[in-house]
Amino acid sequence: MSIGKFYLITTFLFATITNNLFAQVNTSKVDISEVEVFARDKMIEHLFSITDIMVTDVTSPPGAARFYAYSLLGAYLVYGVNESPLLQQLQHPIPKPDPTLLPDRKGINLAFTSTYAMLEVGKNIMPSGKKLTTAQETLVREYSKKKLIKKKALKQSIDYAKKIAAVVLNYAKEDGYSRLSTLKRYSPSKGPGKWYPTPPAYMAAIDPEWRTIRPFFLENLAAYSPPSPAEYSEDKSSSFFRQLLEIYEVTTQLTEEQTLIANFWDCNPFNVSYSGHMAIGLKKISPGGHWMGITGIASQKAGLNFKESLYIHTLVAMGLHDAFISCWDEKYRSDRIRPLTAINELIDETWRPILQTPPFPEYTSGHSVISKTSAVLLTSYFGENFNFIDDSEVFFGLPEREFDSFLKASDEAAISRLYGGIHFRDAIEVGMQQGEKIAKYILKRTQSHPNLLGGKSTGRSK
Repeated sequence: MSIGKFYLITTFLFATITNNLFAQVNTSKVDISEVEVFARDKMIEHLFSITDIMVTDVTSPPGAARFYAYSLLGAYLVYGVNESPLLQQLQHPIPKPDPTLLPDRKGINLAFTSTYAMLEVGKNIMPSGKKLTTAQETLVREYSKKKLIKKKALKQSIDYAKKIAAVVLNYAKEDGYSRLSTLKRYSPSKGPGKWYPTPPAYMAAIDPEWRTIRPFFLENLAAYSPPSPAEYSEDKSSSFFRQLLEIYEVTTQLTEEQTLIANFWDCNPFNVSYSGHMAIGLKKISPGGHWMGITGIASQKAGLNFKESLYIHTLVAMGLHDAFISCWDEKYRSDRIRPLTAINELIDETWRPILQTPPFPEYTSGHSVISKTSAVLLTSYFGENFNFIDDSEVFFGLPEREFDSFLKASDEAAISRLYGGIHFRDAIEVGMQQGEKIAKYILKRTQSHPNLLGGKSTGRSK
């Protein structure tokens, strides 16, 4: 693999097959075939090809979640076209492809076709997606070298993948994304306690109309709206000012561990450094990219086969997409000031947080929302006490961290925003509640038809 330690390729194949997709199982080892390991790992590896392009393109966190979701939906639909009741669990069901227009499915390599379709959707939905042509060519060579696909089946598989990708791309065109660029440019309100661009780049607000994008599962965004944040106040006894002072005091005496935690979960694709007057972008994955990395790590450690790994990747990606829509709905409704602006105005004009403040309103904390959504979805599949080593940031120069559960990882991701000086405590705590509520609703919908891909459903846990 060429991605450093971004994903942990492990030989520990845990768990056993059960009859309930979400049931926890014991830790006895189960071997899956070398071919299954190869197929699963190539899907995860080439998902990173999509991540890499998003990092280079400086894709916004909500935009990244959307790209992941549709790309994986393309992969999933290769298996699920005739099998999955989950397709009908989407708030706006994706049309089933006309079987008369599809190539004969007999003889194709489903894992290859699925991964190729994932890349095909990514290639056509992302601004610089054409770069994924190289990844597709690599995928062909990898499967051919392993003698897992013959020439006739190769052409048939690619044709099938492209047909499925076209269905997903047409579905994506209807989600409201294309109209965002036609909307009036967002102007900060400038009122007391309202969001305003922050140093060093003073970037314009990102994705202010994202709430208009179509979710996969959420029926009514108002049902997931959190309570209003603490009211802006310059009264030192007020909740707002006490939270502001907490940030100032915590960040001015950070421990080494707190600093490490803040940096590990930064995940700010808009981070820049300056050399004179020249702004230089620093490569960072998005919050969603970090959790897709964790999903890959868990899939490999638990010894999931290709279909199982594809299932949980797709579900987490869809959950990320919906969670960002809900979070952004609240961000631009409450339009809350960032700690940097408030502290500079009310406490210390020279103060700077150790993390750069992202260019959008503060409440609720996006990382808190989407981390909890992801963690709850992953916990439902792998179990509550799933130990894993998160090396998602090693490729970007940060050390790995070990967690005893997904929920503990999400808690750390959330509190990292306080250590980083970019969020108030209520935005963090309420954000986690918001994310959990979203995940539980998604599970309620999907568990009514728990067998995502048809056939014998399986679940794995450690």
